[in-house]
Amino acid sequence: MMNKAQTFVPLAVGAALFLIAAAWALPTWNFVISIGLAKGLAVLGLVLMMRAGLVSFGQGLYYAIGGYSVGLMVNLWKINEAILLLIAPVVIAAATAAVAALLLSRYRDIFFAMLTLALSMLLYGLLVKSVELGGTDGFNIRGVTLFGLPLSGPARFNGLAILILICFTAAITVWYFGKTSLGRLLPGIKDNEIRVEYLGASANKTIYVSYILAAVLAALGGAMSGILVAHVDPEMAFWATSGEFVVIAVLAGTGNIFTPFIAALALEFVRTFAYQHAPNSWQLVLGVIILSMILFLPTGLGGIRFGKRKTTTVEAGKKA
Repeated sequence: MMNKAQTFVPLAVGAALFLIAAAWALPTWNFVISIGLAKGLAVLGLVLMMRAGLVSFGQGLYYAIGGYSVGLMVNLWKINEAILLLIAPVVIAAATAAVAALLLSRYRDIFFAMLTLALSMLLYGLLVKSVELGGTDGFNIRGVTLFGLPLSGPARFNGLAILILICFTAAITVWYFGKTSLGRLLPGIKDNEIRVEYLGASANKTIYVSYILAAVLAALGGAMSGILVAHVDPEMAFWATSGEFVVIAVLAGTGNIFTPFIAALALEFVRTFAYQHAPNSWQLVLGVIILSMILFLPTGLGGIRFGKRKTTTVEAGKKA
């Protein structure tokens, strides 16, 4: 996250072009790539909060808001243009987060985590009980287009290209946010919040803004998931979904912008291969792999350093 602009932006462009090329060359894997990148957006927001030492178990709340808002606009209002459909999740998620953050920004540690989980499960309960929204089965989303081009089904590559562009924009946005005064305060809040307050900065305000940004990212991920999968259901807001985001965030670490997407894609590919080759015990295989990564990469993928470490030598017999 702290890379220089002249190296970060070209890397982001290169990563986006690589993903587009991979999606074009491997059309059978476009579904898995779509799910991985959509979850990566939600995890990117979670990693942003983790930089302040806060773990949100409620990213599923905004993930579901994104998916259901798109679905309702398509099925009720017959709006099929993707650009218009992506505006609604951003506005609704930002407004919801702005209200929720008034309370959440005052709490820390386990209290913050449990409150975010409670809000997510509240939406889950409402969706499950709502017969009009399909109850536990959810409902389908059909006919979404971008300037007349279909985005799902056989034409999923078109939608995946849009998702990659959104991920690129999100990565650039979060990187630049990390360079602002508010973004630079996040590690300080994690290390010593009292000192941050003594310096004249507001920890609550910083968390407030960061939470809204994280909510918008999760909503965009949920919206694109709904469009590309062509289906939404209450599981998007369930605690297991939010917990999966936390696991991916732990695997990704907080040291790099790209690792949330890498970790999310890796987990989706591992899940797919494990289910294909060990259908009766794929959860065990997945659990062993995740546990191994946590043991051998305690700081996540973001903690990997490829450059040579700087060493200092002290001349023998030299006195201080």
